[in-house]
Amino acid sequence: MTVAARPSRWIWAAAILVALIRPYMLINHFVVQTPPTRWLVDLEVYRNAGISNLIGRPVYAAVTAPPQLLPFTYPPIASIFAILLALIPFGLAGWLWTLAQFAVLAALVWWLFREPAQRCGRWWPLALAGIWTAVGCLQPVGDGIRFGQVDIFLMALVLFDLGERSGRIPRGVLIGLATSIKLTPGIFIVHLLVTRQWRAAAAAASAAGFTLAAFLLLPNASFAFWGGALQDPDRLGLNDGTSNQALRGILLRAHWDSSALWLVLVLIVMVVGLGIARRAHRRGWFWHEAAAVGIVGVLISPVSWIHHFVWVVVALAALLQVRKLLAAAIVWALFTMPLPWWGQWRLQQGLDFPASSSGNPGWQLLNDSYGLISVLLLGVLAWSLPAVRRRAARPDSPREAPSAVLP
Repeated sequence: MTVAARPSRWIWAAAILVALIRPYMLINHFVVQTPPTRWLVDLEVYRNAGISNLIGRPVYAAVTAPPQLLPFTYPPIASIFAILLALIPFGLAGWLWTLAQFAVLAALVWWLFREPAQRCGRWWPLALAGIWTAVGCLQPVGDGIRFGQVDIFLMALVLFDLGERSGRIPRGVLIGLATSIKLTPGIFIVHLLVTRQWRAAAAAASAAGFTLAAFLLLPNASFAFWGGALQDPDRLGLNDGTSNQALRGILLRAHWDSSALWLVLVLIVMVVGLGIARRAHRRGWFWHEAAAVGIVGVLISPVSWIHHFVWVVVALAALLQVRKLLAAAIVWALFTMPLPWWGQWRLQQGLDFPASSSGNPGWQLLNDSYGLISVLLLGVLAWSLPAVRRRAARPDSPREAPSAVLP
């Protein structure tokens, strides 16, 4: 049931957002405090790929300017979309991209957290404003905005598609589009198959259509990506670095470079996580369903940087939906603190871990904390999943919400 709010309270909510956005950007080092050489480095990668298409330069051979020297690692269709970024100056593109991420974050907060916020009564618009700020303080969200990442846009596409909605675009097509831009959303196609949503899974095959279009438009780049760049995870950076919180990154940091062990863990996480999502789908708890699949996707990927863990936002919405306030607060606090970097720093300093005779194991767990917490978060989602079927199987579509803005 929707609780009406006076226009004045919406004005107050907007004023809070405007008042908080500058310290919010400063605290998280989004734009203002980031050194020029590290300002929106991933957006620069995207724009550089678009420039490569315009001037006829090999997309996967080019790198960004020093000191980053980052290559383009996405499928060729993404480089075609990036041409739009190449047509405008980088500074303008950076500010537009950052503001777009804030807008999409606001739309997602509206959609995912509106029902819990309405429990605050007629002041629920201010509660939404506070939730928007709290969500923005999460390390994965902050890193995504600071680096100019695409994760929040892809998550919005997938959530918009996965939820029941009205519209002319067949359900599944946007998941296919997200998968063609970045392969990791493909786990949602697997989920559609597991839950026997055959029509949506068939529509998600649009990923193949976008890929074929890229082959026709960029044959050389397509052969370069699918025939070589995709098989080279080192193009992404140090796979054993702290920022890689995927299962494979945890194993590499533990010096367990075993493909067999990694594949076994991937299989276990997929069976457990997709099983939770399947039960959530049958009972109509969309938030649990989407969060479980998203977390599985980042865990099983060979490389998942911290900003890929934006799916914790959906997990928080799931916990608040079922009134697990303490669990939500603990998860929020853990993902707000830079735990992996604290662990890395202490390992580098050779500091002893309290109550540990060997020193390193405790700090190594901290170094791997986001990945390990995400594994535990699957258990929390299973624990908090209500046994009863939800009367309204899906949240209202963002398309039906006048204030929602989605890409």
